[in-house]
Amino acid sequence: MGQTSILSQVLPHTASSPVVGAGGGTGTGTTSAEHMIIMGRIGAPFGVHGWLHVQSFTSPEENLFKYAPLFIKQNQKWVQINIETSRPHGDEWVVKFEQCSDRNESALLTNLTLAVPRSVLPPLGPDEYYWFELIGLTVTTLSGETLGVVDSLFETKANDVLVVKGKTREHLIPYLLGDYVTEVDLNTKQMRVCWDPEF
Repeated sequence: MGQTSILSQVLPHTASSPVVGAGGGTGTGTTSAEHMIIMGRIGAPFGVHGWLHVQSFTSPEENLFKYAPLFIKQNQKWVQINIETSRPHGDEWVVKFEQCSDRNESALLTNLTLAVPRSVLPPLGPDEYYWFELIGLTVTTLSGETLGVVDSLFETKANDVLVVKGKTREHLIPYLLGDYVTEVDLNTKQMRVCWDPEF
């Protein structure tokens, strides 16, 4: 059983725990979009000194701030952005980026996503996967019936749960290795599960 949010266990970002699987601008530096992993989203300005609300997609949330540098997408290019400081604010986080000195500058970053290169994520062990690697996999039963595609995952106290969206219904399948998930193949983007299509 693994835990994480799509960005879990990415340290010195995604940062939480990996999923255990089965079987087989304003800065410098840009990187290829297909190798970038979304870690968070920038919200509205906070105050008048360049601070911004930030939503972290990592688990735990503070792991987002262990990644440096972060990147934002501007004019179809990923551009480096540096965090000067960050702190919790209620049930959210507020961040001061080096490139923002006032509210007008920070407002330009609202709704942009924060990302890191895939290469900075810590390697996982055999049969372990990050959530983002599982999203988009085609899910089939042991008898070969296609249930749909992994749309998202969420955590419960007992285990992680796959949200599989089919043509006519949605399946919530516990991510339990051996019990329900029998095989994961990232190369063919396939997942096999022991699951009744009626549920």
